[in-house]
Amino acid sequence: MKFVETELPGVWLIEAEPFADERGVFRRHFCEREFKADGLDFNVRQGNISENPHRGTLRGFHYQAKPFEESKILSCLTGGLYDIVVDLRPESRSFMKWIATELTAANRRSLYVPAGCANAWLTIETDTLVHYYMSEFYNAESYRGLRYDDPAFQFRWPSQPQFMSDKDRMFADFDPKNFDPNGFDPKSVQ
Repeated sequence: MKFVETELPGVWLIEAEPFADERGVFRRHFCEREFKADGLDFNVRQGNISENPHRGTLRGFHYQAKPFEESKILSCLTGGLYDIVVDLRPESRSFMKWIATELTAANRRSLYVPAGCANAWLTIETDTLVHYYMSEFYNAESYRGLRYDDPAFQFRWPSQPQFMSDKDRMFADFDPKNFDPNGFDPKSVQ
């Protein structure tokens, strides 16, 4: 695996180094040793699969507050998605900045999202299957989110989302002056 750091500190693209022969293709998807060699100390607590039959499906932005903040590794196994990561670490030089990348079955990339960042994706192909590892168990009381069109960030999506949950659609506007990464719940802001 090849690790390429993005403009956001701690956010990494992971490029596969596949081995191909007459049987097909083999690639390593996760290796604790390789991650640690690149400074990523990641413990898998949970693995999730998201099945998205429709192009234009939006999921996110999601993250968990302390003490259950989580890192994640996302991979697209079929189809394709446009993924945005936004830095919500107030002490970071890139606080409130974001990056976007495409993860597709064809490019075989994975994305490492560190704790303190929120993540969302929009499917750009039908039948998109996303696998992701989580460094922490899901905790409903620590669940937080941002709206995909929050004016504080000016996110640019390749197309208008067609399918999303009411929960993702209803997050209140982000207020950086009142943001507390340890307890701020954007759903409570009016």
